[in-house]
Amino acid sequence: MPPAGVTALRWRAVLFDLDGTLVDSAPDLIGAGNDMRVARQLAALPYERLRPMASAGARGIVGAALGARSGEPQFEGLRDEFLARYEQRLLRLTRVFDDMHTVIDALDAAGVPWGIVTNKAERFTRQVVEGLGLARRAAVVISGDTTPHAKPHPEPLLEAARRMDLAAATCVYVGDDLRDMQAGRAAGMATVAAGWGYLGDGEPIEAWGAEIVAREPLDLLNWLRLA
Repeated sequence: MPPAGVTALRWRAVLFDLDGTLVDSAPDLIGAGNDMRVARQLAALPYERLRPMASAGARGIVGAALGARSGEPQFEGLRDEFLARYEQRLLRLTRVFDDMHTVIDALDAAGVPWGIVTNKAERFTRQVVEGLGLARRAAVVISGDTTPHAKPHPEPLLEAARRMDLAAATCVYVGDDLRDMQAGRAAGMATVAAGWGYLGDGEPIEAWGAEIVAREPLDLLNWLRLA
C-alpha cells in the first residue's frame, strides 16, 4: 500500500532509474565487458550470465567479466578501460524498453511529470537520454554525480523532487535494484520494484520492501490508475 495519507491518485510525479528500468542498456554494457575479455584472449561470456550485473554499471560488469572487485588494486584501471570502451558504444544497441514507451506516453497524456534518477555519470547519462529522445520529455534528470551522493543515499531523489518543486512524499520511484528501493524509502517516496529489469544477484526482488513489484511496465500503469 502507498504511505499513509497518500493514495495512488495523488502521486504528483514518477521518477525512474535509467539502466534496467527505463532503458535496456545491458547489451552495450555487456558488450564493453566482453570487448575487454576478447582483448585479453578470453572468451566472451554469455549475455544471460552478465545481465543481472548491468544495473551496477562498471562495478558490476568489471567484477563479473574480469573478476576484479572495487577496492582491489587492479580495479581502478579496469574500470577506466571499461568506461572508455562503453563510451564508444553507448547507443549501439541501447533502447527504451518497449512497454516503457506506453508508460511515459500515458504519464504525458495524464499531465503527470516524470523524470530520471540514475547513478550513471552525467557524461554518459546526457548522451543516452538525448540520443533516445527522452531529454525533451523528462521533467528532471539527475545523474550519479549531480549531487555529492549516489543511491542508495536519498539525496539524488530529494534533489529531483526539489527541482520539480514537489514534496518527496508525493513522488513514486521505480527501479530494478535494491539500492533504488533503499534510496526511495529514505527519501520518503513510494517505491516500485521493476521486475523486468536486471535485478542483481542479491536478495530476491520480493524482499526489497517495495510498495509493489511490477512484473512488467504496464503493471505500473494499473497501480497508478492510468491504464
